[in-house]
Amino acid sequence: MRANQIDCIIVKDFSRFGRNSIETGYFIERVFPLFHTRFISISDDFDSSKFKGDTGGMDVAFKYLISEYYSRDMSIKTKSAKYAKMQRGEYQSKICPYGYRKSADGRMEPDPEAAAVVQLIFQLAAEGINATAITRELFRRSIPTPGQYKAAHGNHTHDISRCHGIWSTSTILRILEDERYTGVYVIGKRAVLEVGGTRSHLKDRESWYIIPDHHPAIVEKAVFDTVQASQLRFSQPNKKKRDYPLKGKAFCGCCGHALSRTMQKTSYYYCRHSEADVESRCHKMRLNAAELEQAVFLTLKKQMEAAAPFAPDGSLRVDASVPERAEYEQQIETLQDGKRTLYEHYLMGEIDLNTYKAEKAACNELLLKTKKAYAAVLAQVKQKQDEQARQDSRKEASKAIFDADTLTTELAELLIDRVLVYPDKRIEIAYKIQDIFD
Repeated sequence: MRANQIDCIIVKDFSRFGRNSIETGYFIERVFPLFHTRFISISDDFDSSKFKGDTGGMDVAFKYLISEYYSRDMSIKTKSAKYAKMQRGEYQSKICPYGYRKSADGRMEPDPEAAAVVQLIFQLAAEGINATAITRELFRRSIPTPGQYKAAHGNHTHDISRCHGIWSTSTILRILEDERYTGVYVIGKRAVLEVGGTRSHLKDRESWYIIPDHHPAIVEKAVFDTVQASQLRFSQPNKKKRDYPLKGKAFCGCCGHALSRTMQKTSYYYCRHSEADVESRCHKMRLNAAELEQAVFLTLKKQMEAAAPFAPDGSLRVDASVPERAEYEQQIETLQDGKRTLYEHYLMGEIDLNTYKAEKAACNELLLKTKKAYAAVLAQVKQKQDEQARQDSRKEASKAIFDADTLTTELAELLIDRVLVYPDKRIEIAYKIQDIFD
């Protein structure tokens, strides 16, 4: 919107745009007019283009206020009905947790093959084996991952293109922490911050809605409690927040998974996903973190030096001149007024039908030529604006690079989408703003 790339927004009704009446009103009354964005709500018969300097009055304000309260009421009723069905043993989600499946009457029941794997995971964890070692054991036994298992049984909701049959430690920990395997069902763990929003927060356990004996247990409660005590030291270590320049941006060039980074005196990037597969190319890939980050920084600097030279005054060269549009806009308006005047003359009997048709055709032809010329001017203006934006991006990126001595988190966030790293220390950088290096 700020880039003036959104001309119109169309929604079914106000509630489809937002569930908060204050925010909805703010956007309709302040934001959209500021950026000259047309807003249409079909069911509410609202079109901002019909209201100049106004938003439709109190009736419109009441409509999106009512939409908010209706959404709140429906949310409460839906939640109450869902809880009632859960209490009867019905499972409301479309997808059951790994190890379970839906029975014909809509209840959760153990899936024998997958349930056996869940029991194995808990057995290994109860013996004191950590999540990483469990992933290696499952891979050694050629046990398919949950995504692979579901895909093999017709459920293709998970992307399994990168797993290569290797379990992740996060999957293991999620299974080990899931109380549902004891036959308990817990809902209401999280609460949304606002109606219709996606942001939520974890509620206190006392406010959870817990349903005991909701479905058959796969894991005994005693085993589950033993595992929680055993896994605590692995899943919740007492460590500081890890932050480094290529966090979330360094990926293995072989398997495509994100690289992990050791936080030691001499730190390394490595592919944790492939640790279980001793035959993989990236199994023992370890790259010195400082060397990798410096190599990425020097590559960025060389690219920028070649792609974005500075003018003598220190600014980037750009031709900001654009053709004037006012003349064409005036011509179009004049021709449209002329068509209306011509029609009035015909209605008043001042000219005959043949004269009207001939002069109208000539006017339409001239109007079409003028509009084409105007469109060409707008295209030229857009091209100039895009070029200016690219130049501004280059200037910002150049200043950031030339002011830095090493790779920083801010610099990586500004320029880098991802960095592919290979065992032979070769790197490939995908830039966030690709065309600044063109």
